[in-house]
Amino acid sequence: EVQLVESGGGLVQPGGSLRLSCSASGITFNDYHIGWFRQAPGKERALVSCIVTNDGTTNYADSVKGRFTISTDNAKNTMYLQMNNLKPEDTAVYYCAAGYYLGGMPCATARDLELWGQGTLVTISS
Repeated sequence: EVQLVESGGGLVQPGGSLRLSCSASGITFNDYHIGWFRQAPGKERALVSCIVTNDGTTNYADSVKGRFTISTDNAKNTMYLQMNNLKPEDTAVYYCAAGYYLGGMPCATARDLELWGQGTLVTISS
């Protein structure tokens, strides 16, 4: 069965850190772009970060540059998002998504990604 399973969400105070994980099964991790989208209440789903598994090319939303780092462990078919200096506006459901990479900007649109996880809630609050 092909699936993406997220973990690592939770409640953190502003300025804190979290690491999200996305474990992929049923696919060969090579030749994919895989990333995180998030959806806050009342807002549309938006890209957070994305990475190409073959060469490590990354793409970040401006709002998270310098605070979040995306990485993969291809041997484990797992992708990580290290989130530092978290802010209340980072509160959202975070979704892992993956698709076969055909070139261009990684995760340029959500339509490029055919596999989606169920989401994990990240809440930043004091």
